[in-house]
Amino acid sequence: MVSTLNIDGKSCYSIASELYPVFRSITGQGVRDTLDILKKYAPMLTTYSVKSGTEVFDWTVPPEWNCYECYIEDADGNRLIDFRNNGLHVLGYSCPVDKWMKYSELKNYLYVQSNQPDVIPYVTSYYEKRIGFCLSVRQMEKLASYGEDYEFHAVIKSEFNPDGVLNYGEFFLEGESEKEILISTYICHPFMANNECSGPALSVVLANYLKSQKRKYTYRFVFIPETIGSITYISQKLDALKKNVVAGFVLSCVGDDNAYALVRTRYGNTLSDRVMENVLRFDAPNFRNCSFLERGSDERQYSAPGVDLPVCGFCRSKYGTFPEYHTSKDDLSYISEKGFDGALNVLKKAIAVIENNDYYRINVLCEPQLGKRSLYPTISQKGVHGHVMAMRNFIAYADGKNDLIDISKLIGVPAFDLIEIKNKLLEHNLLSIQN
Repeated sequence: MVSTLNIDGKSCYSIASELYPVFRSITGQGVRDTLDILKKYAPMLTTYSVKSGTEVFDWTVPPEWNCYECYIEDADGNRLIDFRNNGLHVLGYSCPVDKWMKYSELKNYLYVQSNQPDVIPYVTSYYEKRIGFCLSVRQMEKLASYGEDYEFHAVIKSEFNPDGVLNYGEFFLEGESEKEILISTYICHPFMANNECSGPALSVVLANYLKSQKRKYTYRFVFIPETIGSITYISQKLDALKKNVVAGFVLSCVGDDNAYALVRTRYGNTLSDRVMENVLRFDAPNFRNCSFLERGSDERQYSAPGVDLPVCGFCRSKYGTFPEYHTSKDDLSYISEKGFDGALNVLKKAIAVIENNDYYRINVLCEPQLGKRSLYPTISQKGVHGHVMAMRNFIAYADGKNDLIDISKLIGVPAFDLIEIKNKLLEHNLLSIQN
């Protein structure tokens, strides 16, 4: 059944809450379950599978991994850690184990975040086979209190399927042009609200917003496991992506209520960089302006040499910079409706600017007579000329050499605010769009 939703932070938070309990990894049933949830809100979503063992550039799609149970119990059957309480307790891609072992041996398989004693860390070993349990320092101290020679029952019920698949999802919203805006996010981290659930939630709400808008561009939405998923996706779609994508954003950590971050493309000069910097500079001037040297999500792959797609990263708190990142503290209390509202508003403005970012030329010599077109106030009074001055400054730089973002930077007015001005000038045939 298709679920309806409002275009707001409340809907984003609701979807993120639905995604949060699903146990995910880069492959497996959790990815498929996640895509099924997203399909309720974006029924146009199509899912794909790529077989384990498939060569994707310099990588190989790994065996599908699923985990069903993970716990450590004492001799009386008391489970001291249990996967059912938090899916972070298992090392990602851990090998199976069912063994009684002394604490002196068990501690070699325990992973903690030593500088945050109350959190369970998110730890993975995708491409090197290991056994591992993740737990808080406090939980580890409790195990240690039994003594070095005490035997615990350590159980991980997991399996690797070399005949499995990697799954991803994709859909398009057709526009007047075949040229595309790419919105990409990932669906592989378990039990983390901001780092994982916020991007897919915001993406489907944004898609529902765009469905109701007139679109010059086509929009490509992609839901993939991070890194191996984007590499796999690019390996299958590179020609179409290079031909059509003119701008794009990787959405990650977009649900909290802290400052914003832009992670730029390799040279930081694409349309995506320019538009997001413009919106954030006016809406959130304390945003974190990160170079490509600070990359960390799938913008790494989209901007790689030879791929060279104009795709930058967009976050609220940048991944890797907040204490809750990759720990059990990144739960539903860390994200908020207000945080989502802010991120959604930024993206709506950025897309509006991209949709209107043409080169413009004024059609008359010298200043046009705005008064006879009711574009100039008939009463002169202090405080009423701000909009008019912005219009006159727009006209002064509409020489066919500047796009909307260029003019915004030159005159100090947000590009989003210039959309209304250029529409009025176009309506009165004072402006031409340059090809």
